[in-house]
Amino acid sequence: MQKETVRNSLLAVIACLLWSTAFVGIKIGLKFTTPIQFAGLRFFLSGILLLPLVKSLPNFIHSIRQNFWLVIKVSAFQTSILYALFYWGVDLLDGALAAIIIGSQPLFAALTAHVMMSNDKMSLRKTLIISSGIGGIILIALPKGINGPGNWNELLGIALLVLANIASGVGNVFVSKNRKSISPLILNSAQMIIGGLMLFILSLFLEPFSGFAFPGEYYLALSWLSFLSATAFSIWFFLLQKPNVKVSDLNIYKFIIPVFGATLSWIILPDESPDLISISGMLIIGISVVLYSVLASKN
Repeated sequence: MQKETVRNSLLAVIACLLWSTAFVGIKIGLKFTTPIQFAGLRFFLSGILLLPLVKSLPNFIHSIRQNFWLVIKVSAFQTSILYALFYWGVDLLDGALAAIIIGSQPLFAALTAHVMMSNDKMSLRKTLIISSGIGGIILIALPKGINGPGNWNELLGIALLVLANIASGVGNVFVSKNRKSISPLILNSAQMIIGGLMLFILSLFLEPFSGFAFPGEYYLALSWLSFLSATAFSIWFFLLQKPNVKVSDLNIYKFIIPVFGATLSWIILPDESPDLISISGMLIIGISVVLYSVLASKN
């Protein structure tokens, strides 16, 4: 059991490390196109990338038909709603701050699971560790949200990312509650193709169509984002559908995302740099994840 816990932890860390690279890719892509159109193309391509791994196309179609409403719900909450809000929010914030706010997902995942699942209630240990991680996020985000330039835009961006976190928690619960009904690979491919199409169609009504004549930098960012989404979500859905993995426990590892996401933003994006408050908040978040992992491995 302990070996399986360590393996699950390693897979969760790999998924989160992949997701942490998304903030830089998104900020690069948004220099050339609109948020929702970019998100729609990213996830549609991610779903297409997984199709060669599906051994039987008739089985793929049959599984979708058998689990049609599950696929639609996961597509809506885990891709369309989540990433419409996510991309709008990221477009209003710098990459490091966006990485930090989206890192509050473990809190909202735990609260959503507490409400929607009878076997995944908040414990004192979980509450304390999540509170510690959120404390690190607040330490970094609150001063920037109130005192930074473009105050209202930053506050709106933070609010959009909070709503995205809630949508993510709901989507995670749907996947976990239906762990025996459909393959995680098929579910992930189908929900990203459908969710990506939903986003792209939505962009045609809300944003000017920016075409496809972009420099190589854009397509490099789009390719990487599509690959990491296909890989990270497949790992995540696999873990969510394991009977001994709880939504709230798994999402604790998402505290890793703001630490590495902010660091990459500072390294790669020329107009972003660290400060003492941000580094202090990241240390608190990192300690929270390590503490949780140590305690979980002893159970």
